[in-house]
Amino acid sequence: MIVIPAIDLKDGKCVRLLQGKREEVTVYSDDPVEMARQWVDMGAKLLHVVDLDGAFTGEQKNYDIIREIRRSIHIPIELGGGIRNVERIDALMNMGVDRVIIGTSAAKEPEMVKEACKKYPGKVVVGIDAKDGKVAVKGWVEVTEFEAIAFAHTMESFGAAGIIYTDISRDGMLTGPNVEAMAKMVKAVDIPVIASGGVSRLDDIKSLLKIENLWGVITGKALYSGALDLKQAIEIAKGAE
Repeated sequence: MIVIPAIDLKDGKCVRLLQGKREEVTVYSDDPVEMARQWVDMGAKLLHVVDLDGAFTGEQKNYDIIREIRRSIHIPIELGGGIRNVERIDALMNMGVDRVIIGTSAAKEPEMVKEACKKYPGKVVVGIDAKDGKVAVKGWVEVTEFEAIAFAHTMESFGAAGIIYTDISRDGMLTGPNVEAMAKMVKAVDIPVIASGGVSRLDDIKSLLKIENLWGVITGKALYSGALDLKQAIEIAKGAE
């Protein structure tokens, strides 16, 4: 299992939202590029970047920052937020983004996911944000009737390279991940699953390590608040390999 630091971008700054609410925002850095370098220096092997402005509006507002992050670090970058069509994916791939994360559009326009997976095999990951087992979209503002696991099966059949699974109720709350729900998702699909939401301390990393075949875990607020040390988390995850 790998530990993946997150950089959430809003108005060009590195922020975290509380349970995805745009009004519950905390700015952690005015320099996301420097933040990215810091995580690489601490041993990160993959960087998770989300354009929150894009997630809420459907239009990416942090394009220049994303480009600068890509130019400044050597590790792979996965990017989500506001990716609503294949043309946007083309632009991001041309910029050097390694993997794109499709969230809202996967539920709203599943055929677009199928097309993207065919065009960019191994480079399209689907973000599934769940509330009470149902898929939530539009920056978590809207909850659909899709069952999360059934939806994951559909995305896997379309050729998705992996699933990023977030339990909305835990995200940004530093209350610990929903290990039971995460284990069910990992067991349900054959593609890699990355856990997201709720990681607050090293014990949470240890809990997730008990899930057989969990590919990775994303952590954000815990790193920025100082509750979790990235180097230590990476070492614990390595030790269990």
